[in-house]
Amino acid sequence: MTKFQIETTGITQDDFADMVAEKVERALAHYDEAINKPTMVSVGKIAGSIASAVTLLSPKHQRAIDTIHADLPGLASKFVRALAAEAARRSEAGTTGADNLPSASPANAETPSPLPQSDDLESMLIEDWAGRVAGSTYLEENLHIARSTLHRWQRRNDVVALRKGGRRHVFPLAQFVDGRPVAGISEVQALIGNPRLAWLWLTRPAAQLDGRIPIDLMRADQVEEVVEAARVFAAG
Repeated sequence: MTKFQIETTGITQDDFADMVAEKVERALAHYDEAINKPTMVSVGKIAGSIASAVTLLSPKHQRAIDTIHADLPGLASKFVRALAAEAARRSEAGTTGADNLPSASPANAETPSPLPQSDDLESMLIEDWAGRVAGSTYLEENLHIARSTLHRWQRRNDVVALRKGGRRHVFPLAQFVDGRPVAGISEVQALIGNPRLAWLWLTRPAAQLDGRIPIDLMRADQVEEVVEAARVFAAG
């Protein structure tokens, strides 16, 4: 639906965004049992805002987007991670205004805040700091990862497994690419030790990497640089 179509149907941009958000929330509620309600609402708002913004683009820019279909998942992933990092930064700083957006230049980036201690993480809800996580059932049904394979990876520390009440473990989804954990997870866990602290370090801007996010680099096959940075972090 284009801006012209929205206008001719009498739907405002805000109404259109709300409509998309509602449909996305319903889809998530039906297909993804691992996601919590507040995150579901946020995802819907993001999807609705993006859909509405696209309708405001010129036809030339809309056609340009059409030519990069294959790159859209990767670009969307970068956008969401940047959005999450900015939200975390504002939460830690106690700010919410748009004037506090960080510079895109690493040279001007703020020094990352110190990570919480491992015992502090034990008292926090996983979804509040670890990002999207899922259990073995979800991974088997959606990423086609057999439980036996997942357990083998877990024994070898090839995946980050976070305990969530009793004996249950959940697995951060950002560590998987094409149904497999990214290389280097076991090395990082061996260096940092605590899996919660390891995952927190992997998903926050790291001073040892000039403010870049370790898991993003690992997903881009820059494993050696991340492992060396984890060694420096662990030694400090």
